[in-house]
Formats: sequence, C-alpha cells, structure tokens
Amino acid sequence: MKYSFKSPLIRLLLALFIVMTGLTIAGRYVRLTSAVAVCAGWPLCVPSSPHGWYQFAHQFLVGLALILAVWIFRKAWREYRNDQIVLPLVNVMVVLFFGQSFLGALRAAGNTQPHIVYLHLLTAISLWIVLSALIVVAGLTAGAASEIEKPNAKQRAKDFFALSKPLIVALLLITTYGGLVIGTKGFPSASLTFWTLLGGALAAGGSSALNQFIDRNLDKNMVRTSKRPLADGRLTPAEGLSFGIVLCLLSYYVMAGMVNLLAAILSLVGIFYYVFFYSVWLKKATVQNIVIGGGAGAIPPMVGWAAATNNLGLTAWILFAIIFMWTPPHFWALAIVRMKDYENAGVPMLPVVRGEAETRKQILIYTVILVLVTLLLPIFNLAGSFYLVSSIVLGGLLLYAAWVVWREGGAKVSWRMYKWSSMYLLFIFAAIVVDAVVSNL
Repeated sequence: MKYSFKSPLIRLLLALFIVMTGLTIAGRYVRLTSAVAVCAGWPLCVPSSPHGWYQFAHQFLVGLALILAVWIFRKAWREYRNDQIVLPLVNVMVVLFFGQSFLGALRAAGNTQPHIVYLHLLTAISLWIVLSALIVVAGLTAGAASEIEKPNAKQRAKDFFALSKPLIVALLLITTYGGLVIGTKGFPSASLTFWTLLGGALAAGGSSALNQFIDRNLDKNMVRTSKRPLADGRLTPAEGLSFGIVLCLLSYYVMAGMVNLLAAILSLVGIFYYVFFYSVWLKKATVQNIVIGGGAGAIPPMVGWAAATNNLGLTAWILFAIIFMWTPPHFWALAIVRMKDYENAGVPMLPVVRGEAETRKQILIYTVILVLVTLLLPIFNLAGSFYLVSSIVLGGLLLYAAWVVWREGGAKVSWRMYKWSSMYLLFIFAAIVVDAVVSNL
C-alpha cells in the first residue's frame, strides 16, 4: 500500500501537527516562566514584556488549532462516512483536543486534584498518539474519501437520537438520580445534579450506540430491531461507532472534571461492562447473558451515590442489587414475547434454550428475590416508612404480575409483565427519592 500526501485531509492533519508542536513548546515556556502574568487577557492578550509574547503565541496557536480541528472534523464527516478507521480516529482526536483544553481550563482555575493533573497529561499523550496514527492511516487510505450525497439533516438528527436509545437513557437517569438523592439525603445542588445526569446520559447513550454498532447485523434478523438506524442502513457503521465513542469519551471528561473520580471510574466500568462484557461476549455466549449482563444497568445508581458521597457504602450496593435482580424477569418477559426473533438471530435467551415454561418459573423466582432485596433498605435502617410501604405495595403488584405469567403463560401476560416491570423500576426509585427527602425534612 502506497503512502500519499495528495489528500486534503492529510494536509490539514499535517498542519495541525505543526501547530500542535508549536503550541506544546509555547505552552511549556509559558508554564516555566509564568508568562501568563504579563499577558492575562482572553482570548488574546496585549503583551507588556517580551515574555508576554509567548503567552500571546500560545493563545493564537490554541485558536488556530481549534479552527483546524473543527475543519478536519467537518471534512471527515462529509467525506469519510464509510471509513471505520479514519472517521472514529478523527472523532477521538477532536474529543481529546477539547478534553485537553477543558482540563487545562480547570487547572488554570485552580483545580489541582491529582486525577485532573494526571488525566491532563494522559490526554496530551493520547492526543499525540491518535494524531500521529491518523496521519499514517489517512495517508495510506488517501483514495478512500468520497463525497456522499448530502443526507436529510432532520432525519439524521432523529437517527442519532434513536441510536442513543433515549427511553433506556431516561430510565437509567432516574436510577442515577435516586442514588444521588439518597446519597445526599435530600435534593442535591443544581450543579451536581446537572453534571452527574449529563455525564450519565452521555455514558448511557454512547454505550447504547456502541451496542447497536456491535449488533447491527444481528438486529437485521429481528423484527423489533430491524428498523434501527444501523441495521436499516440509514447511518453507516463508521458513523455509529464514532458517535458512540464520542459520547463515552465526553462522559468521562464530564464526570472526572465536574463530579469526582469515583463516579467517573464507575461510569467507565459500566460502559466497558455493557459494551465489551455483555454485547461482545455474553449476549451470544450463554443462556445466563441477561443475568450476568444485568450488572451493567445496575451501575448508574452507584454512580449517583458516588457523586453525592465520593464513596461506596452499603446503600449503593443494595441499589445495585435491586436493578441486578430486576433485569432478568424484565427481559425474560420480553424474550417470551419476542422468542422467534431471538431464535432467528441466534441469541441464546432463556425461552429459546430452555423453553417458555422454565422461563416463566425463573421470572417468578427472580421477582420474589427482587422484592426481598428491595426490603433490605428499611431492614438496615437505610430508608424510612414511605419507602417501606411503597416497596411492599409495588412489590406485591409485581409479584402478582409474575405469578400470572407463571400460571397462564403466553405473549399477552408476558408483555404486560414487561411493561409493568418498567414502571415498577421507575416507581421504586421515585419512592427512594421521596423517602430520602421526606425523612430528612
């Protein structure tokens, strides 16, 4: 394969490389000489001494690098929409660039926490590695770029929104907020709420997009998923992969920079758990895919608790256990309804492998365990009377739905169980929020 400098993208990348080199040198000099003190304006300063010109050059090069990064980003999305290497790498590079600037701004504002300092350094190193890799890859694939017919912007916006699975994101944010409130023992500050939920939404949306990228061929074989943007071909695989990576990276910077390190790490663990452990391996490897994979969806309330307390106490683990035990009966009910879909797609869901009767029995067993787990909060004096009453009433209704599934069977009652279990999770975490607020008035 022959390397070529003919591609406009290569020229832009080389220009950015040169600018970034100058930016690094100027930034290092500014830090060593404290030149910012004699040239403190923004976005550009008026130097009052020779040292000030280094700060001026640093600010100018930041602006030039920003323009080049945006230009490269735009060109990649216009001409490399089918390239599963160049497009994702460009997106990673741009996120790293903005992440580096974001962390630099935090440090300039006085945030010198060790994890911010180290993340700043790691981001800088990663940015150089990705930029260098892009120059090599884009040069080797110089002829791969192709201008694609301009798509419908409104439809694409809808497709990217659908790629994030907004309903699932909303449900996960409710559980995250429940952990945040019970950890705060009341309503948390608007700032903490905003950054925690934003980071959580980005992590959940990015994970969902990556899941659909991984499952794009499998989704074509299922009626329920065949119209998803990647399965239906409305978005290219490269676009889905890039979108998911961008959201996941952004979520980590938001959590690490604006919440705390523990919440950021937990969010990252949730991403890896869902994308790699569940989507890549477990889903098609074992009939216990949903049981073990349920841990991914159980992490958000722990993120909320960690955001509020910066630790992981017993309450956080009980919240994790609630969703962990909720996941199997919820998805097995859906699997009964969509059993043919899963069979056609080759996914070893419980009703496909062991039959509907065994699945109905397992739904009832896991529902009983779930209800018992929800009672651990009041048993350990971690929740008050409102939650106790709510968990008993809601648990009783869910148990009745599971009992009907076990006794009668069929798609109709299973679908009812699936819908009610979704509402159950919403209501039980709403009860956690109300109880935390009422108990601490």
